[in-house]
Amino acid sequence: MGPIYTLDDFIDMLRRRAGVIITIILLGCIASVFWALSVPHVYQSSEVIQIEQPKIANDLAPSTVEGSSARRLQLIEQQLMARGNLVDIIEKYGLYEDLTALRMTEKVDLLRRSVTITGVAAPREGYGDDGRISVVTFTAEMDDPADAQAVAREFADRTRALSAAQRREQTRETLEFFQRQEENLIRDIAQLEAERADFRSENDLSLDGGLEFRRGEIGSLNEAILELDREIIATRLARERVNPDARAATIAREQADLEATLESLTTQRNLLEEQRDALSASLQTSPEVDRELARFERRLEQLQDQLEVITARRNEAEVGFSLEADERGEKLTTLEAAELPEYPISLSRKKRAAIGGMASIALALIVAFLLELRRPVIRSARQMTRETGLIPVVSIPDLSPREKRRTLGKVWQERLKAGQKGRAARQARKNARQG
Repeated sequence: MGPIYTLDDFIDMLRRRAGVIITIILLGCIASVFWALSVPHVYQSSEVIQIEQPKIANDLAPSTVEGSSARRLQLIEQQLMARGNLVDIIEKYGLYEDLTALRMTEKVDLLRRSVTITGVAAPREGYGDDGRISVVTFTAEMDDPADAQAVAREFADRTRALSAAQRREQTRETLEFFQRQEENLIRDIAQLEAERADFRSENDLSLDGGLEFRRGEIGSLNEAILELDREIIATRLARERVNPDARAATIAREQADLEATLESLTTQRNLLEEQRDALSASLQTSPEVDRELARFERRLEQLQDQLEVITARRNEAEVGFSLEADERGEKLTTLEAAELPEYPISLSRKKRAAIGGMASIALALIVAFLLELRRPVIRSARQMTRETGLIPVVSIPDLSPREKRRTLGKVWQERLKAGQKGRAARQARKNARQG
């Protein structure tokens, strides 16, 4: 049975439950004031940095820094939000010194939740997303305006420093890597050339084309031997054709000359045969020598090709390192410096107290309504007709004696008078004893 249907019922409820309503409102207002005074103001300060593209076109001087700006900034954000970095900032600026009950872990978590880093993507070129960031905003919310400004600037400064250091470190490591690769290849090529020279020396291949030269020498020796054979045959025939009718001394002299010539030709032929046999013996191992030389040449060619590639990349790495050293690559610059906030972003204390007061009024009305629902009593003829459908013939007022219907004020006045009479009687007895 709901007792509140009309405005008159609501007004009657307010009159009946005025004590409860006023008590709740007073307690709620007091609590609201304490709440408004206990909650500190929150100040917000933001610093905006812009990511400038390299001053020299990437086609002319390519950078060796890999990855998109969004990925690099994400890694930097993870480093900034690390415990060690946050502890350093807290100790540097003396943050949360008034909160002595908080442990360092809780302070770190509080600072981590008080700082936000947001990036704005750069406009796309075409349909692909290159992951570039154009603007990064660092926002700090602190109880003190100076702390908010200092923290926002500190995060922005550390981001710029980390970005520049990481780019320089990456380009330096890239350059050192290709320099080491180039030095290793040059050393390997020199070592392989020394091995090839030793192999040529061992196999008497000091000159390029030694095998072909030997084969040509063997052919020349064969021709020389053939020529000597012809001369030997001719000498022998000449010896046999000596004129027998000549004088004996002449015949002896001619035969002696022919014998000497024949011996000389035979000696020459033997020497040429020995030389030819030696060359032929050395050529018996020529297939293995050819294969080994071919292996040396292939390996040298591979190393030379690798050296050309590494040298080209090392040159690019030097260009990238020079760009970062001269600060001509991608750079973070301040677009809007963090300002000292003049007004808090949180609600004012008056608004908090007003909200608490309105909440207290609403709570008081709800409690009064619940009390009415707890004991639904028909208090007027209008409620009787609405709830039961019966029309009362007559309404009998409260006819209890006036003494029984004393109000709280009258009771208090009667007790006050009784107290005065009692004090007067005690004073009279005291005066009588003294007299």
